[in-house]
Amino acid sequence: MEHILPTRQSLLSRLKDWNDQDSWRDFFELYWRLIFDVARKSGLSEADAQDVVQETIVAVAQQMPEFRYDPTRGRFKSWLCQITRRRIADRLRKHYREPKSPGEAASDAALESLPDTTLASMESLWEQEWRQHLYQLALERVKRNVRPEHFQIFDLYVTQGWPVTQVAKALGVSLALIYVTRHRIGLQLRQEIKRLRAEDL
Repeated sequence: MEHILPTRQSLLSRLKDWNDQDSWRDFFELYWRLIFDVARKSGLSEADAQDVVQETIVAVAQQMPEFRYDPTRGRFKSWLCQITRRRIADRLRKHYREPKSPGEAASDAALESLPDTTLASMESLWEQEWRQHLYQLALERVKRNVRPEHFQIFDLYVTQGWPVTQVAKALGVSLALIYVTRHRIGLQLRQEIKRLRAEDL
């Protein structure tokens, strides 16, 4: 994944070629989890969220030949959010139209209100998940550039929240090493997040 991160804009241009399977695979690996998590947190089942991922990728593929990235007109992540929102809304409407019991039908008013309410909060949810998405990408980059034993210290102490004494005992390291490692990797992580935000599309 690391080789894609600095060139997400060039990746978008390569997606105009339907036959560029490597670029489409890179795109899928880069964004599928973000789309899936937003769909799940919007109330969809795991199966429906997986369908939303597939439908969103297909919709992107259909629109890519005419897509022109122009930051003055909007950001790529906003465009992807709109496509994802529509796919999620389609799924919600489909389920809401299904009768809850034989002979029962949803009222028109109720049918319209559920998706609208969901979509109103979607941008906030999308932004929250996007930030988490960038954090995970940055963490993967940092992990590749530090010693495995140091990353393990950081993971246990910072990510998993173990008490410092428990980390020291489990790994047989000093408290000083834990604090120094947390500081150094934390600094690298913040720098990586800053770089990712700077190249954010």
